[in-house]
Amino acid sequence: MSTSQLRKLLRKQQPRSYIAGPAMSHCEVASKPLLRALNHSSAAKFAITSLQSKRLFQTTAVSQDEAQVETKPAPFYKNPDPALVTIPRLERKLMKSGVSPIGSRRRRAALQRTENIPFELLPYQCFQEARKVLQADRQEKLNDIAREQARVERLRALSDEEAGGANVKKSKLGAIEKHLENLKVWADINDPVVKKKFEDGQGDMNLPIYRHLADKQWREYRRLIIVQRITQMKVIPDVLPSCDPIVDVKLYFDGKGISPGSFVDSRLSMNTPKLNVQSFEAGQKLVTIAVVNPDIPNVETNGFDSQCHYLAVNVPISPTDTHIDLGKLPETASLLLPWLAPAAQKGSPYHRLSFFVMEQKDNQPLDAAAIKEKGVERQDFRLRALQSKHQLKPIGAALFRTQWDENTDEVMRELGMDTAGFELRRKRVEPLPYKRRNPSSFR
Repeated sequence: MSTSQLRKLLRKQQPRSYIAGPAMSHCEVASKPLLRALNHSSAAKFAITSLQSKRLFQTTAVSQDEAQVETKPAPFYKNPDPALVTIPRLERKLMKSGVSPIGSRRRRAALQRTENIPFELLPYQCFQEARKVLQADRQEKLNDIAREQARVERLRALSDEEAGGANVKKSKLGAIEKHLENLKVWADINDPVVKKKFEDGQGDMNLPIYRHLADKQWREYRRLIIVQRITQMKVIPDVLPSCDPIVDVKLYFDGKGISPGSFVDSRLSMNTPKLNVQSFEAGQKLVTIAVVNPDIPNVETNGFDSQCHYLAVNVPISPTDTHIDLGKLPETASLLLPWLAPAAQKGSPYHRLSFFVMEQKDNQPLDAAAIKEKGVERQDFRLRALQSKHQLKPIGAALFRTQWDENTDEVMRELGMDTAGFELRRKRVEPLPYKRRNPSSFR
């Protein structure tokens, strides 16, 4: 109710007296001070507005006390919030700066219209009742985890003879520990807070639940893509007989992500690539990274040779340590062959550059000096021989293709290749005698 409406209501409540005299009703006595206060407030308001209107037309400077400096926040389009942005143009602006929008666009649009309430304190009765049920189920799983951990400790305290042999003890421990990891996942698999953090990219990969969710998401799409590429383009079995990827391998050139099997410009592929190897199993692993090109044309044999463009051993990876710069390996790793930029000759088919991440046996480091002494050559390189000799297990792969383009000859000259400027042409095959045209037979 506004001030004018309240003033009219109070005047209606006052009794109209037609008899002159000092006598006043109780209602009139009660309403007099309120009317006086309302009149005073309206007069003060009018004075302030008139003062402000006068100030608008003043030419003299305003004193420092009268001037009120308000710090205005930066506009949303200049500093978009990754948790609230919904405009595709601003999303692309964030991604170019290296910040990814959080969650789905629908979720960010919903957050713009709601108050900033913590997710676990949302005032929905059904949601809170469901959380109580999930918390009770989680407590049961925690009790099972404590019981299984006690079993593991008791079994480890037993000697090999008491446990029925070393192999029996090892198999029992492996089964219990696997069940224990599953219980840790089942305890948090239905927690809405856990799912929200994973969708926002804030999950801790040290915890089994986030590794499980990341592995599941990867197997639903990205793993299917890389398996399709390496089999469809015959990388398997041209380079290795088989590969069962269990780690996610992403390839980057100058910060640009390369999708599996896509073509890369020869100028861009001169730079040493970077890998992001995401492991979904706990603990650190030592791997061997090899880059092989099986499409080097051989004019003398009229076939193709295999060439190694990169080889490094004893490279550590873990669920939290995923970034691998092939040009700057950690001190524990050993570089056997540095990066050699690919260059496809004009007239030759496209070249397949396949990256393989191979787990070393029992996570034991390889003797890089002994491998160098036996001779590791780029030309006529056979990855199968290296794999079988050191019992390496392929656990991840990446792939890109290269072909002759306008920059290839210049790249060849910079690399010192003597094949710059040459063009390969298909050799004309003479038809068989019975397929030759004989004009005399047409008479």
